[in-house]
Amino acid sequence: MRPHLRTTVALSASLLTTLALAPAQAAAPPGHGDRAAAPELRIRTVARGLQTTWDVQQAPGGRLLVTERNRARIDVVRHGKRRTLARLSRLVWVSGETGLMSMAVDTDRRLLWACHGHMTDSGPEVMVSRWRVSASWRKVAHRRTIISGLPSTSGRHGGCRLLLERGSDALLVGTGDAAVGTNPRDLDSLGGKVLRVHRNTGAAMSDNPYAGASSARRFVWTYGHRNVQGLAQRPDGSLWSVEHGSYRDDEVNLLVKGGDYGWNPVPGYNEEVPMTDQSLPGVQQEAKWSSGNPTLATSGAAWVSGARWGDLDGTLAVAALKAGEVLFMRFDAAGALQSVTRPAELQRYGRLRSITAARNGDLLITTDNGDDRVLRVSPQG
Repeated sequence: MRPHLRTTVALSASLLTTLALAPAQAAAPPGHGDRAAAPELRIRTVARGLQTTWDVQQAPGGRLLVTERNRARIDVVRHGKRRTLARLSRLVWVSGETGLMSMAVDTDRRLLWACHGHMTDSGPEVMVSRWRVSASWRKVAHRRTIISGLPSTSGRHGGCRLLLERGSDALLVGTGDAAVGTNPRDLDSLGGKVLRVHRNTGAAMSDNPYAGASSARRFVWTYGHRNVQGLAQRPDGSLWSVEHGSYRDDEVNLLVKGGDYGWNPVPGYNEEVPMTDQSLPGVQQEAKWSSGNPTLATSGAAWVSGARWGDLDGTLAVAALKAGEVLFMRFDAAGALQSVTRPAELQRYGRLRSITAARNGDLLITTDNGDDRVLRVSPQG
């Protein structure tokens, strides 16, 4: 048992286990394991034969869009068959953890955003591009750069998660620190941040904390991050991130406008420092959940919705790469952790990268094992 697991509660014959975890800075609330049974899960493979799959998003007509990081390819999967929507190897720089990564899709306007590596005359960077998709979802055209200049070095810690914010025209971009120690707290570096830009023009949103600045900080929503891998918006409108830790302390964070999340690995790139360093000047935002030691390599996340999910309704589903599992985290209205459920059914597929909530409430999950697949997860019954 990992050191941060406090309580184990048997839930059903399906071997679902609810584990009460507490963030490193707080004790678990009493009685939080005494909840109704979570449902057994139905897991179907809806696509196979993919490679280094990064993200999956839903499109109309039963289509799924999937990015393959190293092939720099966007695929369309429908009725179990795959075809290529876009081959982007001439545009996308691939190295290490960086390549073709997260997507966001506006199905009504047939717009697709993707975050990817890019090689410039002065060296590599990470950027976000937008395309318009044809009515048949067979071609992309009219590429536009939404934001560029996200730092990159070897490809390590490239980020990069996208999220279309409900209730505004904002696109959120979670970025990695490019393994450069000064980036996370340098407000004029776009590395180690959550950025907030207009999804169509790429301009800084007018209500960003530094919107009036003429420098890059005008795009910054939060800072002091190590490597943002997940972004999700709760039904109440709050924004949450999932972040890779160093050798310890993967984090789930509630994002606060202008918040400092405390990663400052200097001098050099000193990964012995705390993920949230409370010795820094100002106020640092503590994680709402932390893995402790060792890390699980938490990645994509989505909020679960629908009464058929039973006790999992209203939880945040978080994929884990190294641990090869999904953690369903329950937080109260104030953001305090209540419980974590780790279904045994989802511990059989190796590394799990991204989670997307489908329109009917199912979860779409990508594996990241080399020979990859897309899973559709729904409650039984």
